Amino acid sequence: MRKLVIPVCAAAAVAAAVMMAQSNKGKPAENHDLGYSDTPVLPGQKWKVHDVERPRPRIVTPGAKPGDPPSDAIVLFDGKDLSKWHTRKKARQGGGEAAPLWRMGNGYFETVGSSGDLVSNAKFGDAQFHIEWSAPTPPKGKSQLRGNSGILIMERYEIQVLDSWENPTYADGQAGSIYGQWPPFVNATRPPGEWQVYDIIFEAPKFEGTRVVKMANATVIHNGVVLHHKQDIIGPMAHRIVRKYEPHGAEESLALQDHGDPVRYRNIWVRPLRGYDNP
Repeated sequence: MRKLVIPVCAAAAVAAAVMMAQSNKGKPAENHDLGYSDTPVLPGQKWKVHDVERPRPRIVTPGAKPGDPPSDAIVLFDGKDLSKWHTRKKARQGGGEAAPLWRMGNGYFETVGSSGDLVSNAKFGDAQFHIEWSAPTPPKGKSQLRGNSGILIMERYEIQVLDSWENPTYADGQAGSIYGQWPPFVNATRPPGEWQVYDIIFEAPKFEGTRVVKMANATVIHNGVVLHHKQDIIGPMAHRIVRKYEPHGAEESLALQDHGDPVRYRNIWVRPLRGYDNP
C-alpha cells in the first residue's frame, strides 16, 4: 500500500483552513448584498471597490413615454401657460423695456416676431435640458432667415435652432451647432412643421475671480442623434466675432431667442445635475 505524502506548504494551508472554519463556527455568514469593507480604494476616489458605505443613487421615475419629464425634472412648459418665464428685449430691439410674452397655441407657444427673448424665472448650472421645437411651414426665406431661433443656456451659450432641412448655410450656424464655434457632427433635422427634439447635457464654466479655469461644455442629442459629445464651448454666442468668457453666476436663466421667425416650442423641462454620490 502506497503512503500518501502531503507537501509541507499544502499541509499548512489545510491546517489554516481547518482553524478558520473552527473559529467561524457558529457565526452567521457575512452578507455582501450591499457591498464590502475590505476592498482596495478606487484611484482618485475616497470609496473602496463595492464600498458598503457608498451612498445608493436616489430613485427617479422616468416619464411615462419617451420625452416626458422624469419625476425630478423642473417643468418649464407643459403646454398650458408661460407663468415660469418672462421676456426681455435686446439692445437691438430698443433696450431692456418690458415686452409681451410669446403667443400661446394648442400645447405650444411661439414668438410673435418682436416680443424679445423668453427667459426662464428659474436659474440653472450643470443641467440636462429637454426642449422640443418646430420650424414654420411652409418654409420662408433661406440660410439664417429661415426658422431661426436659439437655445441660450445661461442666456449666453447658444445651441442653434434653424430650419436646416434642405437649407444650406454656414456650417457652424446650422441646426444643432454651438453657434459660431462648432458645427454638429451631422444634420439630423426633420422637415419644417415636424417636431424636433433637443436633449442637451451642459456643464457650466468655472471662474476664479475674472479668470476662467474650466470652460463650459455640452453634449447635444438631436432627434436621438449625437451632434456634440462633451464639446468645450469657446465663449458666449456671437455673430462674426469670437467673444471671451466673462465671469457670471454659477446658475443663470435659460433663454429662447427671438430672431423674428415664428418658431414653436413645447415640452420644456430641466434636471439640475448633482453629480455622483448625492443620495
